[in-house]
Amino acid sequence: MTQAAQSFSGSSLFTVTAPSGAGKSSLLAALIRKDPSLRLSISHTTRPPRPGEQNGREYHFTNIADFRKRLEEGEFLEHAIVHGNYYGTSKLSVLGQLDAGHDTLLEIDWQGARQIRKLFPETISVFILPPSISVLEERLVKRGQDSGDIIKQRILAADEEIRHASEFDYVIINYDFDLALAKLAAIVETARCRITRQAIKNRDLFAQFGIRCFTGL
Repeated sequence: MTQAAQSFSGSSLFTVTAPSGAGKSSLLAALIRKDPSLRLSISHTTRPPRPGEQNGREYHFTNIADFRKRLEEGEFLEHAIVHGNYYGTSKLSVLGQLDAGHDTLLEIDWQGARQIRKLFPETISVFILPPSISVLEERLVKRGQDSGDIIKQRILAADEEIRHASEFDYVIINYDFDLALAKLAAIVETARCRITRQAIKNRDLFAQFGIRCFTGL
């Protein structure tokens, strides 16, 4: 059995994807505050930090040469170029969190989510949609982190990103932040009720009831 299969026997991996400005990062931060047992994988990126971002908190910020070296050495589970910058997910970090029994969240684009699904078919994938493109643009402007030209690029990219929403298990439309957060939390709890998860966490009870369940162990 592979290390990845063993990891999935006791924990769940979630990919959460959205166009820039749809509220993905804010939703994940709020979800982790609500459920501290969750772990968020911190990606590596070559893009420069935005105001208020810290290395190792939002991202592991690096340069192109270092990123490519890590890529050649097989450090990443997935990687993609988004808005001209490299992004990658650490294999060691994610598998370590899963092996420790932590449900793990990956905040990645549709390209990375597609790669993760190929590696781990049991992954639960979620796409966050804005109510409309005009609302998305308004949120990007209010965020105040990007120039007008960058915002235009992000809006154009959003059209392409949204076309891939149908590839995901769940779609949440972020009309209202609290409602979207409740739906995201519900998806996590639903995954935890899978029979394979319950069989592992409640072995004695399942044995008492004579419930047989293949858990991969």
